[in-house]
Amino acid sequence: MHITRLSQERGLADFGWLKSRHTFSFGDYLDPQHMGFGPLRVINEDRVEPGKGFGAHPHRDMEILSWVLDGTLEHKDSMGTGAQIQPGELQRMTAGTGVVHSEFNASPSDPVHFLQIWIIPEERGLKPGYEQHRFAPADLANQWRLIASRNPRDGALKVHQDVDLYVTRLSARHELSFVSAKGRKLWLQVARGSAVVDGEMLQAGDAAAWTGAEKLVVLAHEDTELLLFDMTP
Repeated sequence: MHITRLSQERGLADFGWLKSRHTFSFGDYLDPQHMGFGPLRVINEDRVEPGKGFGAHPHRDMEILSWVLDGTLEHKDSMGTGAQIQPGELQRMTAGTGVVHSEFNASPSDPVHFLQIWIIPEERGLKPGYEQHRFAPADLANQWRLIASRNPRDGALKVHQDVDLYVTRLSARHELSFVSAKGRKLWLQVARGSAVVDGEMLQAGDAAAWTGAEKLVVLAHEDTELLLFDMTP
């Protein structure tokens, strides 16, 4: 099975200081046809104005990942964590039994643009936790770089679910393939740029997903950043 999720078809929330596109149902945006994909529950593309952000609010029983595309995101939580996340860095927060956190644009002059991703964990009631790691630009260039996994390696962060998350930054006209195990679910999100994926042109904000596909081929139309989720069926 193959589906395409176009950018303009996503939900939109506009609060002035925040503009957010919702790939799946979230908040006031309810779409019964898009409630998630496998354990992948949320992909929100957020743009936050300078000096603005999300005040302290609670989460539980969710793996929450933040991938910054532009700007600097400032994070504080009830575990005592205080951090800033910049492009090339992945943040993972295990909400588990309960966490209160806030997220703000750390800049007084520049917007922050990031993807917030929620993954349903394998079990409820996990101990809350936090991780953050920076990936060198050379490690992301024209290859699939693992950045989060149930079985992390080479600096990838731990997620409590059978999901491997990869990122690549492809140069224009560069082609890259991916081979998955039989029966897995794949979700490909175009973070910026555009690419031809198995013969279909996808623009920034678009996504494609497969159930049971074992190989996909991506050809960058321009400099392009992609996130690929390889997940349990």
